[in-house]
Amino acid sequence: MYLPSHFEERRIDLLHDLVKKHPFGCIVTYSNGELDANHIPFELVADKGDFGKLLAHISRQNPLAEVLKNDANVLVIFRIDDVYISPNWYIGKFEHHKVVPTWNYIVIHAKGKARIIEDEKILRGILARLTREHESNQEIPWKMTDAPADFINERMKHIVGIQIEITDLVGKFKLSQNRNKNDISSVAKVLAAKGKNNLSNLMLNSSSAEEI
Repeated sequence: MYLPSHFEERRIDLLHDLVKKHPFGCIVTYSNGELDANHIPFELVADKGDFGKLLAHISRQNPLAEVLKNDANVLVIFRIDDVYISPNWYIGKFEHHKVVPTWNYIVIHAKGKARIIEDEKILRGILARLTREHESNQEIPWKMTDAPADFINERMKHIVGIQIEITDLVGKFKLSQNRNKNDISSVAKVLAAKGKNNLSNLMLNSSSAEEI
């Protein structure tokens, strides 16, 4: 990823918080001369290793399951937020017209070593935690035990777990840091009016990324 220093974010606690809030990622692999990408939800275990680890599950029939059997190197991409920026939103447009469109965004890249998990107890734990997390805002949260045991047992035969030991974690926070304060303030005001309050606040104070 092209990453100018003024867009680089390395604060681990902040990156972990954003991944937990936006857990749907894209895992990229390379095997037999081909690139492949799979989009799946992840669980971040923050207290494992220097950067944490990621857990997920996929269909046993997914070719990714075979690729990851040999401790493959992987890249997982988390898209946090993004927005188009019009030149009309810059103060500079009305002063000198030397402005062009761009895109502001926040993404996080996690590199690591991945392996397949076949242990049923561990896999059940992954599924139970994932379900519990994303059912927590339901009036009556669904639990795995709500379904017949034989049904769950049969479904378990068709999936495998994934564990990724993260070896590098970095965020790209492209938030107009290369513009002057007047332009940043002007764009942030437009974004706030359009309901993009998180990115607007971040542009004004990039240290407040936990608000995303």
